[in-house]
Amino acid sequence: MKSVIKSVIRWSATLGVVGSTIIGTTTMGALEVLALPEQQILQKLGPVPMFTITDNKGAPLVASVPDQKDKSGVAGVFINRQDAQAFIDRLKQKNPELAKNVRVVPVSLAEVYKLEQTNKKKPNSPNFAFVPGQQQVDAAKTLLQQSGQKPEQFKGTPLFVAKAGKEKGYLTIKQADQQVIPFFFNKTELQAMLERFKKQKPDLASTIEIQVVNLEGVLQAMQTRNDQGLSQIVLVPPKESIDFVRSLQPAAPNQPAKKP
Repeated sequence: MKSVIKSVIRWSATLGVVGSTIIGTTTMGALEVLALPEQQILQKLGPVPMFTITDNKGAPLVASVPDQKDKSGVAGVFINRQDAQAFIDRLKQKNPELAKNVRVVPVSLAEVYKLEQTNKKKPNSPNFAFVPGQQQVDAAKTLLQQSGQKPEQFKGTPLFVAKAGKEKGYLTIKQADQQVIPFFFNKTELQAMLERFKKQKPDLASTIEIQVVNLEGVLQAMQTRNDQGLSQIVLVPPKESIDFVRSLQPAAPNQPAKKP
């Protein structure tokens, strides 16, 4: 948990999406042809908080999957803490004995990624499945429907990114003297950034377009393709997740502890 807190604090200090200057747009290849070295993947995923359900020994809660040959089961990785807690609340009704021994634990996306890669080499190890918030899934499907695509074809965990300009370049912000492209887990937070962009560049306001992709596809592209354009992408987790993990940071001497 300490590594999650440190990386989130470091990320929020250097990125500062809410106060960042939007510096323009950039073009790059389609996501299907992007890739990064393993170490760079971990650096990008490290500051992104996820939430898992574990028992009192820290082992993830694994659900069995009917008709699955290897019987390894699936462990849920929640994008939102509230959804993870809601799962436990439902479990209290169905299996109170099990529910009293489990809890919600924050974990970085990098740790999930590393464990998943390790489990691929071990028979009968649990698989991980991301559990996105229903509100963001609905937002993704609405975007697809508005663009003439079939919303039911969308699968996975939504990520929202904006394009603008005649060439439909990706909107960029400044991070450590570099142009980066923010991919948001929360569409509303992306829209807040777009309102600032409209004020900075009103001539491009009418050209703004929000695109949705899925996290699973981005992670697969990172592992299998060979295009350094992906180095510009930064994943922006929900603000609530960042605030919660930051609240777990130990208080400085003579300072009151932060409340979750």
